[in-house]
Amino acid sequence: MARRDDNRGGGRGRDNAEERDSEIVEKLVHINRVAATVKGGRRFSFAALMVVGDQKGRVGFGHGKAREVPEAIRKATEEAKKSMIRVPLRESRTLHHDGQGRWGAGKIMVRAAPPGTGVIAGGPMRAVLETLGVQDVVGKSTGSSNPYNMVRATFEALKVQASPRQIAAKRGKKVSDIQGKRPADAQTPESVEG
Repeated sequence: MARRDDNRGGGRGRDNAEERDSEIVEKLVHINRVAATVKGGRRFSFAALMVVGDQKGRVGFGHGKAREVPEAIRKATEEAKKSMIRVPLRESRTLHHDGQGRWGAGKIMVRAAPPGTGVIAGGPMRAVLETLGVQDVVGKSTGSSNPYNMVRATFEALKVQASPRQIAAKRGKKVSDIQGKRPADAQTPESVEG
């Protein structure tokens, strides 16, 4: 009887979780060897910083610490999957607007970019943007280059991203009312001829 219950309820939930996990991209941003001084000398362990995302607008980061590297990576990945956030993307390739983030002494700036630009960002910021699924973006970091600060500052910048649909819903207006024509979208007689 217990077997029949397992087949009915539990199996489908596990399959859905496995399908979601198969789509998730994992990137190791930083690994650090840390030492704790104890009575007999030093005890070494490893700290890992992981970024995970589905490359469709969801991304998360996690930090894990263990005596062995694979275990630290596993812990960081689990934490990253739990802390995923959704970021609205324009045309599934870039951000809707510019953003700035700050964490500690680390400051970053991200800007939306036209098609064909690529991901112009360095180090930890690049890992976050690639796992998010952004294809065209320009990023700049100043201040602290500590990977933990850079990842957190990038997330602060991404959390404030809002789509025109979200803004319109908040204000109780239509999307067309709040969104003017973009210069590339508006065709002038000169652009049609040339």
